[in-house]
Amino acid sequence: MEIRPLRENDDRAAFHSGDSDVDRFFHRYAGQNQFRHHIGATYVAVEEGQILGYATMAPGHLEIEGLPVSIRNRLPRYPLPILRLARLASGMGARGKGIGTALLRFVFRLALKMSDEYGCWGVVVDAKAESVGFYQRLGFMKLEVVEGAPEARPRPVEMFLQIRDIEDAERG
Repeated sequence: MEIRPLRENDDRAAFHSGDSDVDRFFHRYAGQNQFRHHIGATYVAVEEGQILGYATMAPGHLEIEGLPVSIRNRLPRYPLPILRLARLASGMGARGKGIGTALLRFVFRLALKMSDEYGCWGVVVDAKAESVGFYQRLGFMKLEVVEGAPEARPRPVEMFLQIRDIEDAERG
């Protein structure tokens, strides 16, 4: 399996995760956002030309008011740079094969690179309710959304993992 940037000629229409919203985004908007608007980057897990899963991300910032007081008190009072994981999905035929975990590890490596080169305090994900446990097992904590809550229903749960936790995991 290879994880690489989405290409304009990739067959996105053949990918199906079982979630119509996730699939619609990938089929219609992932390429548009990456190649035309330059507002996000999508990486795909590919095997023998078939897309097994994808992750879409963009740089962003985190207002510290949403962090627990124990963390917030040690930080500067301005927005912190983060890598936002916008979408993470595995195809229906690839479930249980570790595709989502492999893509998330790839996202972590990008966050580490971003931290070294530009600054990145961590990774933020807007998790669907059924995915909260997955992210919690990896060390993500829930954040309080202060403003700008997404209008999506049901509302996603904003979760965060600090770059130092990613670094610790990479070291073993």
